[in-house]
Amino acid sequence: MAVIKRALISVSDKTGILEFAQALAGFGVEILSTGGTAKLFRDHGIAVIEVSDYTGFPEMLDGRVKTLHPKVHGGLLGRRDLPEHVTAMQSAGIPNIDMVVVNLYPFEATVARPDATLEDAIENIDIGGPAMVRSAAKNWQDVAVLTDASQYDDVLAEMRSTGGATSKATRFSLSVAAFNRVSNYDGAISDYLSSFNADGSRNEFPGQINGRLVKVQDLRYGENPHQKAAFYRDLYPAPGSLVTAQQVQGKELSYNNIADADAAWECVKSFDGTACVIVKHANPCGVAVGNSTLEAYQKAFQTDPTSAFGGIIAFNNTLDGATAEAVSKQFVEVLIAPDYTEEALEIFKAKANVRVLKIALPAGGDSDWSHGRNSHDTKRVGSGVLIQTADNHEISMDDIKVVTKKQPTPEQLEDLLFAWRVAKYVKSNAIVFCGNGMTLGVGAGQMSRVDSTKIAAIKAQNAGLTLQNSAVASDAFFPFRDGVDVLAEAGATCVIQPGGSIRDDEVIAAADEHGLVMVFTGVRHFRH
Repeated sequence: MAVIKRALISVSDKTGILEFAQALAGFGVEILSTGGTAKLFRDHGIAVIEVSDYTGFPEMLDGRVKTLHPKVHGGLLGRRDLPEHVTAMQSAGIPNIDMVVVNLYPFEATVARPDATLEDAIENIDIGGPAMVRSAAKNWQDVAVLTDASQYDDVLAEMRSTGGATSKATRFSLSVAAFNRVSNYDGAISDYLSSFNADGSRNEFPGQINGRLVKVQDLRYGENPHQKAAFYRDLYPAPGSLVTAQQVQGKELSYNNIADADAAWECVKSFDGTACVIVKHANPCGVAVGNSTLEAYQKAFQTDPTSAFGGIIAFNNTLDGATAEAVSKQFVEVLIAPDYTEEALEIFKAKANVRVLKIALPAGGDSDWSHGRNSHDTKRVGSGVLIQTADNHEISMDDIKVVTKKQPTPEQLEDLLFAWRVAKYVKSNAIVFCGNGMTLGVGAGQMSRVDSTKIAAIKAQNAGLTLQNSAVASDAFFPFRDGVDVLAEAGATCVIQPGGSIRDDEVIAAADEHGLVMVFTGVRHFRH
């Protein structure tokens, strides 16, 4: 155990620092501090020594130089177990510093502001803080380093139980957290500055990207039992994302559970009305909207009851008892909703293995936050990463171009937009038959679009659903007329697709020949 006799405190975020400093003073700890932090302590009657008085060297360059001094870094880096270090420090009149409490200038918060300038960013790059943090963290055998207010209570609790000391385990843990904090801080600076060109303009993608992920949990295995796996989250996760989920009950989430749950949740939260999405192997096998969660579930389940077995079910509204009763009759791996009634939770207690997740919907809706800081998608390839802006493009009635002789009815337009929204979340090549606010047949992941169309029609037939007067969405253009022939033969009366093929005229002519309505969006939704 190492007794804390002297602490240096210099914080930008003053949350909880007064209470922490008062507690340290109660242990008889001598407190060194700088600038605003020192003034705060004096104003509240906490004894403090200004670092400039301690070092005998005044702050200079608008405060840029204040802790960069041998008496500070020597006091942090000197090893108590090496006689030569002890002798050198004594000769130079450098006392030990046993604790450093530092949080850094708010660089990340500054550059997140829409009006932030490069000058604002530069002035919020901390120099002395990271230097002290690194010195203290390197010498963790003797020095405790705190970099976040969330650490204060645990450290004080240990000091109370040990008479003012910290344990080796605690100091090592604090050291790791400190190096992680400095790494994240430097990564944010590198990301930001790397995005600038010589003329001052900025790129969407910086010259260097420093991935900063935090482990959520180790997983039992990966996609297959012979693979090892872990689950990580972004350093700053987006509100309403899967990593913010609270698991209410059930077994530990598996690798595949997490992947499929993300697909279900991303899809269901894109709907404004009450919706249900059932996902199997990363593809929606049933999607529907309804006047209640029960109606939405019943319609979604009808699309493909066979595939729904062992699937992931997501809702974008509070799940009630009636819906829980219906869902509990099928085998479900993961259930997701923004909230549950007490009755619903009681029903699921009888299904102890079902993983029940609660995720708060993002304020302002999915489209509001998804264009923000977490608006990039990544895909790992051999020794590299593909990065793109997220597929957040939404179409409206005004974006649709009718290309056939026959014009769509308001009801057809509503069905087409629903089908188009679903197709965005189906693996390419994606074909989705819909009608009356529900999917009727889904064809996914085929190498040819006509095969996806045939499979979607077969799935509907197997589920006993008619495709007469249905609407169809295709995530990309029809390269040939054969897909149109198949969907028309199946009973569809309207189709929505991006357009843009060199054979568009041939495809449109086929639609006219079958008496179909065809509309173009001008936007593709590949999903690999």
